[in-house]
Amino acid sequence: MAKHRKDRDSWGEWSLSDKHVYDWSSEEEEPDGRARPVQVLLVKDDHTFELDEAALSRILLAEEVRDREVVAISVAGAFRKGKSFLMDFMLRYMYNHASEGWLGDNEEPLTGFSWRGGSERETTGIQIWSEVFLVDKPDGRKVAVLLMDTQGTFDSQSTLRDSATVFALSTMISSMQVYNISQNVQEDDLQHLQLFTEYGRLAMEETFLKPFQSMIFLVRDWSFPYEFSYGQEGGMKFLEKRLKISENQHEELQNVRKHIHSCFTNISCFLMPHPGLKVATNPHFDGRIAEIDGDFLNNLKVLVPWLLSPRSIDVKEINGSKITCRGLLEYFKAYIKIYQGEELPHPKSMLQATAEANNLAAVAAAKDLYNKKMEEVCGGDRPFLAPSELQARHSVIREEALQVFRGVKKMGGEEFSRRYLQQLEGEIDEVFVQYIKHNDSKNIFHAARTPATLFVVIFVMYVAAGITGFVGVDIIASLCNMILGLALITLCTWAYIRYSGEYRELGAVIDQVAGALWDQGSTNEALYKLYNVAANHRHLYHHAFPGPQVEEVAEEQDKKRD
Repeated sequence: MAKHRKDRDSWGEWSLSDKHVYDWSSEEEEPDGRARPVQVLLVKDDHTFELDEAALSRILLAEEVRDREVVAISVAGAFRKGKSFLMDFMLRYMYNHASEGWLGDNEEPLTGFSWRGGSERETTGIQIWSEVFLVDKPDGRKVAVLLMDTQGTFDSQSTLRDSATVFALSTMISSMQVYNISQNVQEDDLQHLQLFTEYGRLAMEETFLKPFQSMIFLVRDWSFPYEFSYGQEGGMKFLEKRLKISENQHEELQNVRKHIHSCFTNISCFLMPHPGLKVATNPHFDGRIAEIDGDFLNNLKVLVPWLLSPRSIDVKEINGSKITCRGLLEYFKAYIKIYQGEELPHPKSMLQATAEANNLAAVAAAKDLYNKKMEEVCGGDRPFLAPSELQARHSVIREEALQVFRGVKKMGGEEFSRRYLQQLEGEIDEVFVQYIKHNDSKNIFHAARTPATLFVVIFVMYVAAGITGFVGVDIIASLCNMILGLALITLCTWAYIRYSGEYRELGAVIDQVAGALWDQGSTNEALYKLYNVAANHRHLYHHAFPGPQVEEVAEEQDKKRD
């Protein structure tokens, strides 16, 4: 029965014997000189990325290839869909020098990149075949061909950012990206391609050219050959229909298709049949072509040469310049540094993106309510409101705004919404500070704080200078006169700044100094201190500054004594 069948991959991803499974890094040597897959990009348990520069340098800086123009071919797509299985047939083609019998013996097991069946992922990060192939192009140039296998997207252990980074990086590095898709090109396949390529384009320098080169849609297990035939011709007709933009399409669908067309220089498609029931149901399948369906093999003989023949391969170009193996190494290192940092935004799942938009909309609605009601309280031409009353009104309106946020139905759950609630509270408090300043600006006494403070300083210094001059402390009297003159100049400067609007920074400094003096004590306390000074030293003051009234009082006192 169907429920007892194992989770299979129609490409035949079943495990090889242990002797064919390679795991070679920069810390290991090739004991027998055989080529093997090399892990160059590692995805760590904490979902960070590490480039094995030593292993990559060993491949790309080999003397015979380092200055050759490079052709980088990569296969990417969802996990457990036979990408490594396909890569091994591509290796067999390259090693057999594109001869007619490149598929090899019917009973020969398929070796190369590690592949196996089952529901768990096999490839992680990015692997590169350790041998770079030298191929003569029709124009006589000898180019280096690099084969890359990538971690499948959307497995149970990878985040969306992991999948996006691996797919984007392989697309940025490769001159031909094979997008391995199961059964059909669905809308979510196109949307994921849009997301991944945009994530890659963000990391690249801006250019007027299309950022990526060739994209091959490889549709496996194609079940509708009566609509579109197997192979490239049927694939191109099918893809043309899938990527067609029409006026009656929704804007979202149009944008996806426009984006894909804007990213790639060449876009094509190949439809592949199912490899057969023996491949899908035999747990001991090891890649022998004798067990693979004939239709699949016939189309495989067309697909692989179509991808890898000297006439088909394209040299890697970036911003119109052809790249060598040495240059590709530098781009690899530069790109991975970008993805290791925090410069790029993290891609989000559809649920997370929708939940964020939903919560942000609730925040905006709550803030709008708060602003509207606070404007009615103290905004615009509304008269000055006592600070205590303003604080009370703010508290009531703030709570109403928070209730509006809580009352909106939001996606993501309570835990997810809590940080947006905290964000709303912080933004409301920031806006309230602005309303306090706006309200204070309507208080005539608050507006006159700076000149009032300067007048008090001038008056105090005038009195102090008179007293200290009378008692003979000339140094202090001179110091008080200097401060008095400075305060007078400051007052005149402040008045000019207020009138002309020039030197606003200087005016702000004067207001800050005056505010600091004001905060040392209230106006009543200052006036009270001035009154005490004047009362306690009135006779000294009169002697220092004699006038008609003083002389008349003295004459009256003399008469009384007589």
